[in-house]
Amino acid sequence: MTLKAKTPKDSHIIMTELVLPNDTNVHGNLMGGRLMYWMDIAAALAAGKHCNAPVVTASVDNISFENPIRLGNVVHIEAEVSRAFNTSMEVYIKVWGEDHLQQYKYKSNEAYYTFVALDPNRNPRPVPQLVAETEEEKKIFDGALRRRQLRLILGGKMKPEDAEELKALFLKN
Repeated sequence: MTLKAKTPKDSHIIMTELVLPNDTNVHGNLMGGRLMYWMDIAAALAAGKHCNAPVVTASVDNISFENPIRLGNVVHIEAEVSRAFNTSMEVYIKVWGEDHLQQYKYKSNEAYYTFVALDPNRNPRPVPQLVAETEEEKKIFDGALRRRQLRLILGGKMKPEDAEELKALFLKN
């Protein structure tokens, strides 16, 4: 059975949350763990939308917090599949804070999550391939193989000498 390829916009979702007192630390900022929880949900929704199947989180890449999101601000989490492999998908996430009182929106952070699609027996199952359309989508798509190889090396599932895409970045022929 051949699965029909999809585009990033087919999986695009925006999740919105309001930062309440229970979501904040002693400085009045959204706690990083709460944001990562919300990001995981948003990424799972995008991955599930891409493959029309249950998914599980396989990995989370580095998350750097550029700007804090304050109590009372709104959080917008945009997620979409950036590349599909055999049974896994990389999901690109951008997080924005919005201050309604001051009327401005600002970038908080971005990250890449990896999900695996599951069949009814909870075994990995094939996912549709992804076709990047815009220049930004193509740039993120092209980098996904290098990010995947790095994740596999760090996870002990690939030897560094087998990471051809990564080696090409550092070694001249």
